[in-house]
Amino acid sequence: MLHRISAEEHGPLGQPMADAVKTCVHCGFCLAACPTYRELGEEMDTPRGRIVLMKQVLEGDLSWEQAQPHVDQCLGCLACEPACPSGVPYRDLLSPFRALAKSHFHRSPLEHLRHFLAAQTIPYPERFRLAALTGRIGKLLRPLMPKGLRPMIDLIPDELPPAEHWPAITHAQGPHRARVALLTSCAQQVLEPDINTATIEVLSRNGVDVIVPRGQGCCGGLAWHTGDLASAQAFAKRNLAAFPDDVDAIITNAAGCGSAMHEYHLILKGTRYEDRADAFRKRVVDVSVFLSRLGLSELPGAAPARIAYHDACHLANAQNVRSEPRELLKSIEGVELFELADAHLCCGSAGTYNIDQPEIAASLGEQKARAVMATGADIVATGNIGCLTQLRNHLQRLGSPIRVRHTLQIVRDAYASR
Repeated sequence: MLHRISAEEHGPLGQPMADAVKTCVHCGFCLAACPTYRELGEEMDTPRGRIVLMKQVLEGDLSWEQAQPHVDQCLGCLACEPACPSGVPYRDLLSPFRALAKSHFHRSPLEHLRHFLAAQTIPYPERFRLAALTGRIGKLLRPLMPKGLRPMIDLIPDELPPAEHWPAITHAQGPHRARVALLTSCAQQVLEPDINTATIEVLSRNGVDVIVPRGQGCCGGLAWHTGDLASAQAFAKRNLAAFPDDVDAIITNAAGCGSAMHEYHLILKGTRYEDRADAFRKRVVDVSVFLSRLGLSELPGAAPARIAYHDACHLANAQNVRSEPRELLKSIEGVELFELADAHLCCGSAGTYNIDQPEIAASLGEQKARAVMATGADIVATGNIGCLTQLRNHLQRLGSPIRVRHTLQIVRDAYASR
């Protein structure tokens, strides 16, 4: 697409944004893949439409206020990327644009408060746990709260699992085959810490030393995808310093975290950390991919189950990881694996999307839950804590007994059955 964007006027992220716009040929293949187009039916709420809007803003022909509502309604699911025959790197435009918009587009005091509360709690496990516990009191006061804050209250779980802690290093069982460092994921530590425990157990069982760096923090994804570039950079720098160089891989088990860490070179573009971030991101790999490359030293035990697999957007679209989790599940004797209808459509979790766009998120969540139920499965597996929480909430609302588990939890349990 021809444009008049002056990249240098928009700082270090200007050129990636201009390049993304230039790649788009306005063909429209992205429309069928876009969940918000399916929900809203508006051209401006498609990837193609948003690219035009962002282009016009960057060229100075459209105000930030006119474009931002449509940019805000984008899930950032990246389903448009694999659907695009021209290979538009939509992620190189969306998050940088949101970062740029932060200083140009003025939000309401209530929106500021909502973003502040999310930014100051979710990336910090201890704060997040405390906020979730105290938030139960807020549920009693929900009718008195401003409408814009009620979605935050609605997402607070009735119960939290006990906190878990992991040793600085868990040694391999049997012959040593590899050494990795694990990102433990901030929200996941509070909502489903057993995912990390399962990940460590499966890796260790397959001959892998697992290091949990003490200095690590949030991946920065929440900040990056909501336009808080300064916070995203701070989290990225912290993790660059925390993770050791003498490991075979940096392991993630949450799709959103893995996707964010793969974008560290963009988050830190124009800083003295850019080259280091580029080298770092190339070492980041989802646990299912790492195990696929390494090969299982022993197969899990038999665990007959009907399992539906849900593709987390930031695993399938952002990291192109589709076959590896499925192969892990198929390695379990007795598993019957089911695919979901419209599997490419986002479940509606998408970081803070449940808070910022609750109506769209709820509609997508219910649709995904119904797609899971239609398979007749007993369990639905996924590779992201946001998807897991969204699926669990909507399946419960629909009265379904289907359990929601992380892929590595299912594999760990199958090993235990040997």
